Amino acid sequence: MRRVVVIGAGAAGTMAAIFAAGAGAETILLERTKDGGRKILISGGGRCNILPARLDETRFVTDSSVNTLRKIVRSWPLAEQIAFFESEVGIPLVEESESVKLFPASHKARDVRDGLLALARARGATLRMDTLVTDVVPNGAGWSVRCAGADAIEADAVIIACGGLSVPMTGSEGAGLRITEKLGHTIHPTYAALTPVVAQPAVFGSLSGVSLSVTLTATGRGRSAAATGGFLFTHVGYSGPSVLDVSHVLVRSRAENEDPRARLTVRWTAHGDAEWTERLKPHGARTVIGALRAEMPDRLAGALLLSANVSPDRALSELPRDERLRLVETLVRGSLPWNSDEGYKKAEVTGGGVSLAEIDPRTMESRICPGLFLCGEVLDAFGPIGGYNFLWAWSTGRAAGTAAAR
Repeated sequence: MRRVVVIGAGAAGTMAAIFAAGAGAETILLERTKDGGRKILISGGGRCNILPARLDETRFVTDSSVNTLRKIVRSWPLAEQIAFFESEVGIPLVEESESVKLFPASHKARDVRDGLLALARARGATLRMDTLVTDVVPNGAGWSVRCAGADAIEADAVIIACGGLSVPMTGSEGAGLRITEKLGHTIHPTYAALTPVVAQPAVFGSLSGVSLSVTLTATGRGRSAAATGGFLFTHVGYSGPSVLDVSHVLVRSRAENEDPRARLTVRWTAHGDAEWTERLKPHGARTVIGALRAEMPDRLAGALLLSANVSPDRALSELPRDERLRLVETLVRGSLPWNSDEGYKKAEVTGGGVSLAEIDPRTMESRICPGLFLCGEVLDAFGPIGGYNFLWAWSTGRAAGTAAAR
């Protein structure tokens, strides 16, 4: 019987073990923590956003071939993934219509983690927790997986699914990247992606806790990103889905010492120039602050007027043209100061990783090392907030597990 060793009992690794064992291989799943799947447990605020309700594959980010990425994403259609969770794992899914996300009906991330591990065991996989893999070495036609304080495990195929560098407290510390690089793979520079942004000194520090929906645009040298969604002022900067989704442009701008650094701009409401010009026209005794408070939180309205150097108590009928233009610019294309980010400690995923050019998109087998399969966060691709990164993990894990068992 063909033996497959899977390294990492996270989202991609557990899925790989399910499909390798289901295809008849003797499957051993190795996990460095005592329980596995810790990123699943903390995802979605403990509810686990399993998948997007609708998929826009153009929102994935990679420095590799976009065509290769799309082949991988399309290898397991969204509808089939939904059916797998509901029928095979036994987890009904519900859509959160406002965010277009799918969650387990129980809204408990633990049900997802436990359900996947239980299915892997049911299909015949052996799970070994508290097992630290130190190296993966070619051994004739197969592989030798070396573990700290234990005998090496011989295997016909190895699947590396031990994540990237994000949220190290979950046990994700880059072992897969180190092993694959040592084996000769090209690693695109890694960086913290989907991470909160820091602005110190905090120009908007007084707004900590204020939240609303905005549209953000980050523009750097040769790259840009835009996102509409939740935005939160924190005591050190900004967070929320819209911030996380554009943060990679800022992170890379700083890492690459761009001069000038990437610019972060914000449209504070759904209104554009024409709509705000209309709302700032004279309207009885209404003041400027009154016009803004009708569209956004009070504290934010006051801060934006201060930023635009416009008196809050001025009547709209007395608002000079130059102040109106300045205020509209602040409301529609306001500049958000920033100087850093919260890095891997708070990052949802790792950007960069193993070049997709060195992976067969049908099987996830390495083109450099036959018999070695790569899946999940170790690869050079990530998606936005909203279940995209789980979709990537499920798709690549399934492909790797199925092919490794052959």
